[in-house]
Amino acid sequence: MSKPLILVINDDGITSPGIRNLVTVMKELGDVLVVAPNRPQSGMGHAITVGDTLRLKESTLFEGVRAFECSGTPADCVKMARHYVLKDKRQPDVVVSGVNHGSNTSISVLYSGTMSAAIEAAIEGTPAIGFSLCDYGNDADFSHTLEYIKKITQQVLTKDLPKGVALNVNFPAKKKEALKGIRICRQANAKWVEEFDERKDPNGRNYFWMTGNFVNFDKGEDNDEWAIANNYVSVVPCQFDLTAHHAIPILNDDWKILG
Repeated sequence: MSKPLILVINDDGITSPGIRNLVTVMKELGDVLVVAPNRPQSGMGHAITVGDTLRLKESTLFEGVRAFECSGTPADCVKMARHYVLKDKRQPDVVVSGVNHGSNTSISVLYSGTMSAAIEAAIEGTPAIGFSLCDYGNDADFSHTLEYIKKITQQVLTKDLPKGVALNVNFPAKKKEALKGIRICRQANAKWVEEFDERKDPNGRNYFWMTGNFVNFDKGEDNDEWAIANNYVSVVPCQFDLTAHHAIPILNDDWKILG
């Protein structure tokens, strides 16, 4: 039997430490194809390029791995991989995105380019995983994540995922004590509270720099924020169907303007 075909994407750019670590692990599991942004694309969410050109160039950054750098967003990279690089060819058995340099827990999943690549793959019907390390430091240590990345990916390759589901996997920053294990979680009820710092450029014109704080309203012990705070790997199954199904009967019953 042929090896699994694994598509590797990220949002920090093709030269980031996270994607190098991810490619190293994936080479142990199957045949790897990399299509990643040619520059950092953090916070792009599920943006796609519709009003500008897209460029794709082959890269030699990864020894023994076919790789391309793309001028587009992480979601663009998935589309380019499937519908151009692999057009009329075998499609990936799994798409892995990351390892992101920073947390993608809770509400951050909506802003995340890392997870948007995974969700784009799920839209296309391919099992997908987004991996993130909750460490923004320039010298972030990914070593404790590698064993778990391999185990989780093997599990998906062996047992698949429910249709339309992508996994959002977050790792705590490296500590002296070993990780306690994996928790299957829900997304925490938390949000960013933004502030805008008004400044002036050298020409005296006003500009703004967005800052803010992450506020966790969730007191439960079954969510991703709790898992990370307690040194577990959090795994949240995500979907692209944003329908608030519980609101449909409420609106049907309460809205008198209908019917």
